[in-house]
Amino acid sequence: MSRLKDNLDDIYSRYNKREYVNPDPLVFLYDYPEKKNREIAGFIAACLAYGQVELIMKTIALVLGKLEPTPFDYLFSRTKKDMVYDFKGFRYRFATDVHMVNLLWGIRAVLIQFSSLENCFSDGLASEDETILPGLVFFFQQISKDNQIGHLLADPQKKSACKRSLLFLRWMVRKDRVDPGGWENIHPSQLIVPLDTHMHKIGRMLEFTKRNSPDMKTALEITHGFRTVVRQDPVKYDFCLTRFGIRRELSMDHLGQTLFMIEN
Repeated sequence: MSRLKDNLDDIYSRYNKREYVNPDPLVFLYDYPEKKNREIAGFIAACLAYGQVELIMKTIALVLGKLEPTPFDYLFSRTKKDMVYDFKGFRYRFATDVHMVNLLWGIRAVLIQFSSLENCFSDGLASEDETILPGLVFFFQQISKDNQIGHLLADPQKKSACKRSLLFLRWMVRKDRVDPGGWENIHPSQLIVPLDTHMHKIGRMLEFTKRNSPDMKTALEITHGFRTVVRQDPVKYDFCLTRFGIRRELSMDHLGQTLFMIEN
């Protein structure tokens, strides 16, 4: 296991750098130094992070461009009727203007009740919770309450791996050269791996899971595997490992060969 950790740490030191971020929705968070704006922008970016990467980036830029002067100020200076006007005709894959406006109004309602998205999330967590899953359930319930938001936010009480929500939490909870952080009430040890196609393949390479279904159970198994390597920060290697397969110059085959050599 120590050889595996050494190799993962080497990959982390090489590729966990901002020069490898673009194109990734994470890049938008760097434009918001204040936590109150970063958490809103990050959450919206994560909700839209599905589909073709070029369209993801274009759509996030479009939405955030409408939330001026800042996301926080926009939410408290516009009525719901204003938002309907601002986003009239919006459509991104399964998401319509109705879904987007309801999402924004749900965020606003949470901010009114809890003062921040972080406070809402942490209110759903107990100190003894091993993972952030209970907080994720509570957060979803508060954001989607009385709001039809469609596929913009996955329900953690179903089988979904909730990849986009877990990606958002990684951005806000962890802080290093890539993840900007900002939240302080949740410990990185409670995070769950955001399970996409690339991380699923990597989890199987490392024999952290044998499951074929990319659901929450698989995400938890892979997270448990990484927790045996670095207990306090099981999502530490998510960004650098998933660059393989996402960026053209970093192939998944090369990563697989490297991980295979570790085990032998």
